[in-house]
Amino acid sequence: MTRDEAYALLKENLHNKNLIKHCLAVEAVMGKLADYFGEDREKWGLAGLLHDIDYDQTAGEPEKHSLLGAEMLEEMGIDEEIVYAVEAHNAIHGLPRTKLIDKALYASDPLTGLIVAAALIHPDKKLSSIDTDFVLNRYGEKSFARGADRDVIASCSEMGIELKEFIGLSLEAMQEISTDLGL
Repeated sequence: MTRDEAYALLKENLHNKNLIKHCLAVEAVMGKLADYFGEDREKWGLAGLLHDIDYDQTAGEPEKHSLLGAEMLEEMGIDEEIVYAVEAHNAIHGLPRTKLIDKALYASDPLTGLIVAAALIHPDKKLSSIDTDFVLNRYGEKSFARGADRDVIASCSEMGIELKEFIGLSLEAMQEISTDLGL
């Protein structure tokens, strides 16, 4: 599946513009991490782009989220590593994250939300106006962006990357697509 086909599929299945932007952000972060680790940028990007493809259908049933998405992707013949990473990114299922792509998707998902929230509290609401330390300080505020699970973000250590560097790479990736994100 090409990136354009995946994006069309995403837009066919998700109707919330902010959720589509979230998927774009995770795609960008996954691409940046693939480069960092010397992995397949296209594969990792597709995992990020498609990770929440089932969200509209499973929003009220979190225990089904990612299982349905993985099933959809498997039926389309998507690479099994992408399928598994999508399935394993929902902690509810307790699936082991054994490959680097699994760990990267799991940690990147909530971090993008934290970064967006950090940008939105800045007066101009732009990703270009914040830096790694600004996001790291928000990370330390437990009452800020409560939905961004700090334990999941901190699991970046499972990839062998320090939190500050992970935030820096992720912020940079999102800044590169800030126009697409509207930030």
